Amino acid sequence: QSHLVESGGGLVQPGGSLRLSCAGAGFTLDDYNIGWFRQAPGKEREGVSCITRDGEFTYYADSVKGRFTISRDNAKNTVYLQMNSLEPEDTAVYYCAAGPVATLVVRHYDYWGQGTQVTVSS
Repeated sequence: QSHLVESGGGLVQPGGSLRLSCAGAGFTLDDYNIGWFRQAPGKEREGVSCITRDGEFTYYADSVKGRFTISRDNAKNTVYLQMNSLEPEDTAVYYCAAGPVATLVVRHYDYWGQGTQVTVSS
């Protein structure tokens, strides 16, 4: 099974918040830059946010800038995505991924989790 495990997804109303977690399972995340990606039905997987190995730098897609915050706690072997002011357009399966660079490009990542569903609806 995957060595990256996402959790924290669910159903939330517009304007609400969710906090996603990406945990290493027999896999040390502090060796990697970590990205969050999402895939909505009928759409390509897209980058949401990423964070460098030491957590110093973070990057966000324009669509989530100011609403989402990525962070990591390497002592807990976990990366988080705090999602505020959620909109129906944020509905997607959210994936975390590990790779050698911090980008929002799918092909730059080597390891992926199984995904967690986020649904934003009234």
